[in-house]
Amino acid sequence: MRKLFGTDGIRGKANCYPITPEVALQLGKAIACYFGNNNKNSQQRLKAVVGKDTRLSGYMLETALTSGLVSMGMDVLQIGPMPTPAVAHLIRSMNADCGIMLTASHNPADDNGIKVFDCDGFKLPDEVEAEIEKMVLSGEINSEHINTSLIGKAYRIDDAKGRYIEYAKSVIKNRSLKGLKIVLDCANGAAYNIAPAIFRELGAEVVTMATEPDGFNINDKCGAMYPESAGNLVKMLNADCGISFDGDADRVIFTDCFGNVVNGDRIIGLCAIDAKKQQQLTNNTVVVTSMSNLGFVKAMQHNGIDVEITDVGDRYVIENMRENNYCIGGEQSGHIIFMNYGTTGDGIISALNVLKIMLDNKKPLHELADFMVDYPQEIKSIDVNKKPPIDSVKPLIDVIKECTEKLGNSGRVIVRYSGTENKIRVLLEAAEQDHIDFWMNKFAAIIDEHLK
Repeated sequence: MRKLFGTDGIRGKANCYPITPEVALQLGKAIACYFGNNNKNSQQRLKAVVGKDTRLSGYMLETALTSGLVSMGMDVLQIGPMPTPAVAHLIRSMNADCGIMLTASHNPADDNGIKVFDCDGFKLPDEVEAEIEKMVLSGEINSEHINTSLIGKAYRIDDAKGRYIEYAKSVIKNRSLKGLKIVLDCANGAAYNIAPAIFRELGAEVVTMATEPDGFNINDKCGAMYPESAGNLVKMLNADCGISFDGDADRVIFTDCFGNVVNGDRIIGLCAIDAKKQQQLTNNTVVVTSMSNLGFVKAMQHNGIDVEITDVGDRYVIENMRENNYCIGGEQSGHIIFMNYGTTGDGIISALNVLKIMLDNKKPLHELADFMVDYPQEIKSIDVNKKPPIDSVKPLIDVIKECTEKLGNSGRVIVRYSGTENKIRVLLEAAEQDHIDFWMNKFAAIIDEHLK
């Protein structure tokens, strides 16, 4: 079992192990060492793009991480507060060897994290993360062999924001968004100044909220975790839709003109249906995780679209898409991947595509999203004090088996640990809400007794 990297990089409470300057320093050394050892052009100086969200602890981690990278001879291109997908894009745009994003995504401001990308803008595979983790934990990395003249330099990249803005607009070929009124909730996070600029430059009437980060208010009752906030403003101002990003803007949740939440399943589905109509849906397939609603799968089948299902985590969706040349996939939580345009979930590009589909079809969001009927579903995150393998907790395995047998083909249960928090997540779907309530109470009691 890995000790640092989880399902989405390294994550935890800031200034507590492993999110400390000491670990960030060692991680910087390990990253530079790994990419240095795998550098095909040893005559060229290595470069890393480093971005962050708006958490106060980002300054601490950025400084320590940069020190580790330059001590091993790697130059650092610091781009400041920027969305995670912007980092992934700028790696390729600036011909860097890797990229690092300091963020805890949708988590509270007290948390932070470190995501690492390769030279192509993709998250590192498990085996590479394991190799870097081994270097960090071994304590064997040092910079004594680096001559003073070979130490790297750190540069602030002033035009990073402009580069990503022009790239994002080009994805929809600078399609005018005039006539649309949108509420943009930036979660006081990484998209706080870049997202409003993009949508305004394309001509939309933009009402912003949560665009005044103070280092502590990221995701605080705003953003993708609280789309109702934007929904209420949409109704009040008679806007066309609400767009809510998470802290690092790699995911997005919508609200329609009535303030109703439109989640990732519906966004993926409406985009897939439109792509199929345009004969642009590669291999006629979308990729989602096991957390997607059964209603989504049935609706895609009704529209003649195949569905590939992966483990939970956008990285597994992306791996499947790359292996099979699929172009659209994502998660119910709002990670939407358009492989033709990017290498990771991108809330801004997802939103631009949805607005373009609305305009092209001359239909409001609620009509486009009305292609499926949700099965009653509930996802509950329960705090735990320990995380033994689920199959080693016999009472929990017994209730999973019993629940699965009782629900049969009319429902399902998925129990998994969060890869980024000390929580266990229980997903329940059933034909009747009463069945969900009964089983959720039973799971909660078992978890309280055996994992706390």
